[in-house]
Amino acid sequence: MTEAATDARRETVPVELGRRSYDIIIGEGLLTEAGTRLKPLFKRPLTAIVTDANVARHHLAALQESLTAAGIRSMPIVLPAGEATKSFRHLEELCNGLLAAGIERRDRIIALGGGVIGDLAGFAAAILRRGVDFIQIPTTLLSQVDSSVGGKTGINAAHGKNLIGAFHQPVAVLADTSLLATLPRRELAAGYAEVAKYGLLGDAPFFEWLEGAADAIMRGDAQARIHAIRKSCEAKSRIVAEDETETGARALLNLGHTFGHALEAATGYSQRLLHGEGVAIGMVQAFRFSERRGFCASGTVERVARHLASVGLPVRASQIPGELPSPERLVEIMRQDKKALAGRLTFILVRGVGEAFIARDVDETDVTAFLKEDLNQR
Repeated sequence: MTEAATDARRETVPVELGRRSYDIIIGEGLLTEAGTRLKPLFKRPLTAIVTDANVARHHLAALQESLTAAGIRSMPIVLPAGEATKSFRHLEELCNGLLAAGIERRDRIIALGGGVIGDLAGFAAAILRRGVDFIQIPTTLLSQVDSSVGGKTGINAAHGKNLIGAFHQPVAVLADTSLLATLPRRELAAGYAEVAKYGLLGDAPFFEWLEGAADAIMRGDAQARIHAIRKSCEAKSRIVAEDETETGARALLNLGHTFGHALEAATGYSQRLLHGEGVAIGMVQAFRFSERRGFCASGTVERVARHLASVGLPVRASQIPGELPSPERLVEIMRQDKKALAGRLTFILVRGVGEAFIARDVDETDVTAFLKEDLNQR
């Protein structure tokens, strides 16, 4: 893996996948440079910009202006904001919009938004005309460190999150850190959960750095944010290069997600629980479950929970507004998890901070008993 290239204002992290390799460019002000940076990737000067109503209000005009200045004609497709947009209905709407815009196989689609738009636009690009290249311009912290990198695309189903999709790598990622200034504090904290995840699963020194730098990151310190995003992207790019289609080590990136996705499904993918909030609760549950099973030293979970709570993240399921289903129902939802094998549960557990591992064939009765205790904790 090539080391990230650095200059005074930009950092470049390569994702090395042979002929499908691409760069993640990180820094402030990249949106205004998008036209000149992306123009070499276009076969003809035409693109469709997929975005949502909230992002369009803040950033669409600036992107279109940059593209126009570079001689690239763009057509926006604006979808509703929110997790519910990752659906068959909006996938059909988007595909029809792309076809109506005249997007052909050799064209490029731009995904301008957070994880929902990136996942949906990427999936549409994967299936439109049997495959169109796309570019990620992530606008949230969560999407800049996680969902825009690695080629996972898809939509949600009634049975669970991200169960319908495809692996389809972008041809470029522009992570403009200045776009994070428009994020509500809650959204920023939700993205921070994914940053912390990279330290917790495999980089104890990075997590220790985060314990001292979290306040600066949340306040908007430019260098702290760039460093956190670069370290996160480097960690993910290494794992993706090793295991692109999640047959092995890439599953480690799902630390906290088996628990978290079940809670998201249980809350209807609504504003009751943002994805990053579900991941935060799920990571604490993974550490607590690991302690319960004797894998992790006592007291580690308190350190993890204390740090996540310090940026405003929930760390207990009891903090989710409203009632939750029974532990048995949550385990039933977990059976649809993408890591499950032959109906048996797979979890990402830990031996300590920075020491995650894949636990196959976890006993459902252990999980159910754990949840009966955990859901009642305050």
